[in-house]
Formats: sequence, C-alpha cells, structure tokens
Amino acid sequence: MKKLIIYSLITTSLILSGCNIEPWVKPYERDRLADPIMSFSRDPVSASYIHHVYQAREGARGAEGGQGGGCGCN
Repeated sequence: MKKLIIYSLITTSLILSGCNIEPWVKPYERDRLADPIMSFSRDPVSASYIHHVYQAREGARGAEGGQGGGCGCN
C-alpha cells in the first residue's frame, strides 16, 4: 500500500510539474520569427498571389493557418 501511495505521489508531481513550463519565445522576441527568411517559400509574393487565386477558385477563405506575427487586429 505504501508503494502505491509513493507511486501516485510521484506521478502526480510529474504531471503537475508540466504546468510550470514557460514559453521559449518571449512576446518581444516574436518579431524575429516573422522575418522573411523564415518563410517556407522562395518567393513569398508569388506564393501569396497563388494562395489568393486558390482561395478565390475554391470559394472559401481562411482555415489554412495564420502567417506572420502581430496582434491579429486585421
């Protein structure tokens, strides 16, 4: 019975220790992640245009994920 209590305490402490993880990227460092060099495509202007044409052809907008950083006001 003692082993069960010890194992449950260890498991509970390990699970609760995951709640104390701080983000690796601070809010003031996010501008570096929005750098064009971090883009997946070689030509971001062309990729944006092709993406726009695809959305117009499909008749839907959004649901492909967000790009860049910022406050999301737009």
